[in-house]
Amino acid sequence: MNPTPAPQQRPRLTVLVVEDEPTLATAIAQRLTAEGWAARVASDGASAVQAASVLKPDLIIMDVMLPVMDGLEATKRIIAERPVPVLMLTARDDETDKIIGLDAGADDYVTKPFSMRELIARCKALLRRVERAKVIAKNSEHEKILDFGPLVIDPTQRVVTLNGQVVHLTPTEFDLLTTLARKPKTVLTREQLLEDVWDWVDASGTRTVDSHVKALRHKLVSTMIRTVHGVGYAFEPPAK
Repeated sequence: MNPTPAPQQRPRLTVLVVEDEPTLATAIAQRLTAEGWAARVASDGASAVQAASVLKPDLIIMDVMLPVMDGLEATKRIIAERPVPVLMLTARDDETDKIIGLDAGADDYVTKPFSMRELIARCKALLRRVERAKVIAKNSEHEKILDFGPLVIDPTQRVVTLNGQVVHLTPTEFDLLTTLARKPKTVLTREQLLEDVWDWVDASGTRTVDSHVKALRHKLVSTMIRTVHGVGYAFEPPAK
């Protein structure tokens, strides 16, 4: 009898941790390893850019305040070379700082101090969204283009144009806009958006939704996304 072939193991996901505080970097790396991921550490922005090019990680945890090159610039350079989900660590609970981070290309952020449980939950949610996006892209090969006159959203190519010009959105911003645009003038609650876009099942990250909406408004006509105070947001198609 031929021996039964051993089941193939899925390759471990690689996470690049970019943090200049050695104690925190080590703690994060150890927790990621305990989760079954391969963790690599860089202590400054320039090293992170080089490491990302060589390792091609599945996820990057990026601190904002770094020596040599800050996390914002490092994120821009890494994403310009190869799209990869980025979870940004910020020491300031300031809305403007968070929006700047999202504009740099980060998909999500965690404010220091944070619990390792929260950090791992955010990482898992980000990775689930990446896998889900692949499935959606495969299943939406024939999905119609969302044409709102000056604003055109192509779900298959994941391209957004405004007045004929390409609008550069992060993967999360694209998913958020598309989720809203598929139901024009319909109010979607923050909790609903968290579940549909971020794959979160609790309401602990409603401020994340608000920050991403503000970042998205910076890149589009701000009146396209209407705030329904105390509830959520609705997409208002521009006049053709």
